[in-house]
Amino acid sequence: MEQLEGTKRVVIENVKPEINGGRFPAKRVVGEEITVTADVFSDGHDEVKARLLYRHTRRRKWETVPMEFLGNDRWQASFTPDAMGRYEYTIEGWVDHFYTWQKGLKKKFEANQDVRVELQIGAQLMDAAAEKSKPGQQKRLRKWAEQLRNSHSPAEDVAFATGRDVSELMDVCCEKENVTTYDKILQLEVERQKALFSAWYEFFPRSVGQEAGRHGTFQDCIRLLPRIAEMGFDTIYLPPIHPIGRAFRKGKNNSVTSEPGEPGSPWAIGAAEGGHDAILPELGTPDDFRELVQQAREHGIEVALDFAIQCSPDHPYVKEHPQWFKWRPDGTVQYAENPPKKYQDVLPVNFETEDWPNLWRELKRVLVHWIEQGVYVFRVDNPHTKAFAFWEWVIADIRKQYPQVIFLSEAFTRPRVMERLAKIGFTQSYTYYTWRNSAEEIRQYMTELTQTELREYFRPNFWPNTPDILPYALQEGGEPAHITRVVMAATLSSNYGLYGPVYEFGINQPVPGKEEYYDSEKYEIRHWDWGKLNKIREVITLINKIRKVNPALQTTWNIHFGDCDNQAILSYAKWSSDYKNKIFVVVNLDPHNTQSGWVKVPLWKMKMPSDKQYLVHDLLTERKYTWTGEYNFVELRPHEMPVHVFRIEEANPGMGHDNLDDTWLPSDHHTNE
Repeated sequence: MEQLEGTKRVVIENVKPEINGGRFPAKRVVGEEITVTADVFSDGHDEVKARLLYRHTRRRKWETVPMEFLGNDRWQASFTPDAMGRYEYTIEGWVDHFYTWQKGLKKKFEANQDVRVELQIGAQLMDAAAEKSKPGQQKRLRKWAEQLRNSHSPAEDVAFATGRDVSELMDVCCEKENVTTYDKILQLEVERQKALFSAWYEFFPRSVGQEAGRHGTFQDCIRLLPRIAEMGFDTIYLPPIHPIGRAFRKGKNNSVTSEPGEPGSPWAIGAAEGGHDAILPELGTPDDFRELVQQAREHGIEVALDFAIQCSPDHPYVKEHPQWFKWRPDGTVQYAENPPKKYQDVLPVNFETEDWPNLWRELKRVLVHWIEQGVYVFRVDNPHTKAFAFWEWVIADIRKQYPQVIFLSEAFTRPRVMERLAKIGFTQSYTYYTWRNSAEEIRQYMTELTQTELREYFRPNFWPNTPDILPYALQEGGEPAHITRVVMAATLSSNYGLYGPVYEFGINQPVPGKEEYYDSEKYEIRHWDWGKLNKIREVITLINKIRKVNPALQTTWNIHFGDCDNQAILSYAKWSSDYKNKIFVVVNLDPHNTQSGWVKVPLWKMKMPSDKQYLVHDLLTERKYTWTGEYNFVELRPHEMPVHVFRIEEANPGMGHDNLDDTWLPSDHHTNE
């Protein structure tokens, strides 16, 4: 055995993607290519070859792909997964003696050396390959070997022996000896395409009542579906729909005391009516909920539920499983705190309980319960405050039976913690986009997400707002900021979402000095005019339509930023994998003032000539302009339209240059509530 291993001369290292030394899988969706690279080399001057091996874990046979030499001992190969589930991949490398012979033969011939012996060696290699070849291949190889033995024209035989026909057949027929296999079998988690491309709309079901003062129901939600579908969203995310605790119920604007009739926060889960597998009676029945799920699906929409592992003091778990909570010396249970904030209406679950196996099984049971109601998407509340080991187990266990289930991590926390959650199984992740405002901040953040190892396992989902977060950019920037932030979210990331209807109505009154909505729906029922039209809503509808017909916007990864001589302007290009669809976005980041400048279109990244005219078609305004070369002038007036979403097309020779500062207003509606 030691002697056999000693004949293996090839080294394989620096394989990518390899997450935490192979501890975690890389991620792709069905139909999304993965490219694997590695350093593959040997001692001496012999030539090496390498190949990528991969298979779905349900399949026995390994598929192989020859690796391409990139230079400096770096090799790469790609494959495209065709099914959900877990794939395995690894790399093999070996010394290619025939290719080594070919290169040596050519060098000696070009140096005017006698190559008759070298041709004899080549004949021997062909005879050896013929021994284990198919009859047709065997006949050709032996004929070629005889030709080399009886060489009459070294020049012709060298050209023949190093030619394409010989190289291809010998590559197939030569037995690969002393093959080095990489010492790890790496993993790839493949999910459905929605994991990569989705548009989320969040609303509170209790606020969809048709009359002011009436609690909304699932039937009201059903009536809202055509509107949401028309806007182009494919996922509706509902905050917790469970019974709400009465003990320490929060009042309006997070008041520590509630007035009679105030509904409390949906995140204070659990009451006498039930817990995480129950429905708040005011919303309707389980049958009503299943009807909502089914009706949404008929509109091309999935219902996403909030999975929040926390309980009100009234939750049945508190009495039935007191060991799942922390108890204080005075006999009271520990409620959630983030000093100076106190959440007396919420009790965190103790994941260090000795009864953790039963706790884990119960939480998985809750997920399975909702999956059986037709829910395949979960937004997980604050997963970073629960045990990593639990998430790794429950997500993997759920996916064994339900590979279509998607988990969105709502963890606005430290980078390493967010990354760990992605590694252990979360499909998508909320991000810091909400607080990235300047051109340089956005460029740096997108480069980190798309050009580092994060790209292999961390799928961003960009949200310009949430019920918890009203960023200062929206507070101060009004309608122009709402337009730029949603268009950037929808075009920078292929997964994005927003909390409406406050976003589309441009509501931005904060709690003084805080990034929080005043009169937040978290603590009261609001009544909205769902039929109202305005500019923000129309732009949202347009950008969702644009995303659906432009493959360049259906992936996060193909992006390159253009330079601009004005830092108030951000520009970036995105393109489809086949380069047939190209998008160029230009944003005025100043919501108050007109900004102009020269932007650089990264033509070389999109495989476009730098010396020819091309057409840029603004998909928001339907205006078209003829540009030439990399640098072109733009001017954006924030109160007219603060962003361009250009599709780059072939130029029409008869079309002249349009003026970029023409006004376009989709409507005259105001953004007042």
